Amino acid sequence: MTANPILQELYAARAQIMAKYGNDLGAYLRNAAERTRASGHPIAQIKQRTIRCTGAAKSSVSEVESQSSPPCDR
Repeated sequence: MTANPILQELYAARAQIMAKYGNDLGAYLRNAAERTRASGHPIAQIKQRTIRCTGAAKSSVSEVESQSSPPCDR
């Protein structure tokens, strides 16, 4: 398998950035969040979406697949 030069460049950039933060992803993310807040640019506040019960459940749906849906109150 030949080496992909684009991926090698990405891996090197990631290693350089992570070395700056002591290979601590949490430290990098905290710093990124602080830089985002300090930038003054608006940040979208996205609301959690909910699943609506449409009553379109089919009997062919497996039990595992149907567990993630909320119960229908009818």
